[in-house]
Amino acid sequence: MTETTSNTGTTVPTYLPRPIAPDVVEELRTVDDAGRPAAAFADREGGAPLRCCLRRSERGETIALVSYAPLRRWAARSGAEPGAYDEQGPVFVHGRGCPGPAGGGLPFTEAHRTVRRYSAEGHILGGELVTDGDFARAFRNAFDDPAVALVHVRAVEYGCFLYEVRRG
Repeated sequence: MTETTSNTGTTVPTYLPRPIAPDVVEELRTVDDAGRPAAAFADREGGAPLRCCLRRSERGETIALVSYAPLRRWAARSGAEPGAYDEQGPVFVHGRGCPGPAGGGLPFTEAHRTVRRYSAEGHILGGELVTDGDFARAFRNAFDDPAVALVHVRAVEYGCFLYEVRRG
């Protein structure tokens, strides 16, 4: 989260999506969080949500479907103990090389999403279903609770992790 000044002179938060970090993507391309080697392939159709650069894949692009444990990796860096809340799931990343996010706005907002809240201990504190595209409201609602350390934006239809937003 960063802050910007509105045209009325008030400070308003801007919530920034966090892709999977490049060093983590590199690790996942070798062995994913389920202990399996990644298998890159040419995306025949395009449209896969790439978590390394937060955009949809293009037809013919080389991508990989890997297992990723976002909370486990965050907990390892922060010292949290998520316990049973630790989970892993499938994510698409570039099969090799990635320019990173191009920036500009929140990705993957074209469908219903869940904003899942986590404490500094890595425990789920609830969530909010976003059906109207108002992610700023959902993030404000989440971070108005001082116990919320970060949120995951997830796909409703499969529950897949899309990206993370952290408290400022």
